[in-house]
Amino acid sequence: MSNPLPPALRAALDAAIEQARKSWDEGGIPIGSALVDAKGTIVSLGHNRRVQKGSGILHAEMDCMHNAGRRRDWSRMTLVSTLSPCPMCTGMALLYRIPRVVIGENKTFVGAEDWMRHKGVEIIYANDDTCVELMERMKRERASLWNEDIGIDD
Repeated sequence: MSNPLPPALRAALDAAIEQARKSWDEGGIPIGSALVDAKGTIVSLGHNRRVQKGSGILHAEMDCMHNAGRRRDWSRMTLVSTLSPCPMCTGMALLYRIPRVVIGENKTFVGAEDWMRHKGVEIIYANDDTCVELMERMKRERASLWNEDIGIDD
């Protein structure tokens, strides 16, 4: 069951879910991300495009941050992801001192949450059923592709 989020963060998670669906429809990994400013405005969106672009690093959060462009206000942003961020994406969020991360779900995959907490990042868990369903389908229908995305040899 989903946890209630403030309206701006709910809107950002919904936008990230649409990005995840877009990636799935493109043949990719169904993970989406949004970046929200201090006023609650969505600044950028991204989705996992590793498959689509033949990239080793274009996870949803990386794509979202790339789409945000050069900024100086990272420390006032909230990063929203449909899935618990991996160590690579967590490292990027920590590098730019993003203070808050909304995680759509961490039932199917737990990323570097301990590292974020250790560095003082506020983590908000949405426990969103749609996010879980997207990843369960991914693991069921494209397990090999999922393993590739998280660096596991088949």
